Amino acid sequence: MQLKKYCLLFLFLMPAIGEADNAYDFGDYIVYYNAFTANTLPPTMATAYGILRSKYKGVLNLSVQKKQNPGQLPQPVNASVSINAKNLAGQLKTLEPRRVTEGKAIYYLSEFALSNKEMVTFNISIKPDGVVKPFTFSFKRQFYID
Repeated sequence: MQLKKYCLLFLFLMPAIGEADNAYDFGDYIVYYNAFTANTLPPTMATAYGILRSKYKGVLNLSVQKKQNPGQLPQPVNASVSINAKNLAGQLKTLEPRRVTEGKAIYYLSEFALSNKEMVTFNISIKPDGVVKPFTFSFKRQFYID
């Protein structure tokens, strides 16, 4: 049962590994990201992670992984994560990432308020443990709630 929980979290929160639009490659590291409305989470998963299921709440999920030798899967790593997000009107979104671990998997989850058709720009800075200079990237996501 516990293994099924891990697999479900991984499959739901993380984009497909082959999907380049939801990953940034920083040489030895890959950062996977996904943003979605909280009401799309299964109720048991939302409860397990303390996330209020609501169409007016968004969730940002990040995972930092260090590349391994060819034929091996990347390994999750700890990182310092900083997020600045704003909508088209310039309103800042408060995002305070929290570290969640599931077995060997490490995720950084953030929640934020939403309105219908809101376009949010996420500016992310991630510094894996042992790395001197943080990795930075941005992406936009439009949310539909009605």
